[in-house]
Amino acid sequence: MSQLALFEDQSPRPNGLRYTPDFASAEMERELIARIAELPLQPFQFGAFEGHRRVKSFGYRYDYTLQKLQEPEPIPVWLTAIAGRVEDFGHLPEGSVRQILCTEYDVGVGIGWHRDKPHFDKVFGLSLGGPSRFRFRRRQGERWERFTLSAEPRSLYSMDGEAREVWEHSIPPVEQRRYSITFRTMRTKDA
Repeated sequence: MSQLALFEDQSPRPNGLRYTPDFASAEMERELIARIAELPLQPFQFGAFEGHRRVKSFGYRYDYTLQKLQEPEPIPVWLTAIAGRVEDFGHLPEGSVRQILCTEYDVGVGIGWHRDKPHFDKVFGLSLGGPSRFRFRRRQGERWERFTLSAEPRSLYSMDGEAREVWEHSIPPVEQRRYSITFRTMRTKDA
C-alpha cells in the first residue's frame, strides 16, 4: 500500500491515518455517484443550523437537535458490497460498518473543523467525483500542528487512534462537485 508519496506534507502525518488511491474503479465510481444522485439528499442539519452539503444517512445517524443517536433506516444492498471491501481494508469482521453517510459537496462547499461524534469508532471515507484537500490539525502548546492529505477521486482514507481521537479535520470549499461515502464503526458500548 503506497501512502507516503501521496501526502502533500510529510510532517507530521497523524498516527492512525491510512490512505490508498484507486480503491474503487472508474466504473464503480460512476455507479456510486449515480446511486447517490438518486437519493433524497437533504441539507446537513446541525441543530438549528443548516449546512450547505447535502446528505443521506443509513444505519445510525447522530441527531444534533436531540443530541443522541437515531437509526433512520437500514443500510441498502447497493452499499453492502463496498462496505464489505472497506471492512477488509480495515481488517474488520463482516458487519462492523454500522453507519454510512452519503454526501454531496457542490462547488464552493466544504466542512469546518470537527471530530466525528464519540459514538463512532473507526472512520473510512471514499472520495468520488472531484478531488479535495483533507486538512488535519491538533493543538501543540500555543500553536497548531497541521497536515493536508490530497484525497483523489476513487481513493479511500481511514482514521483510527490519534488521527480519529486527537486531530480535528476539515475540507475547504471544493472546486468541483464531489461526493463522499463515509463508513463508520460503532464504539462497543453503543453497538
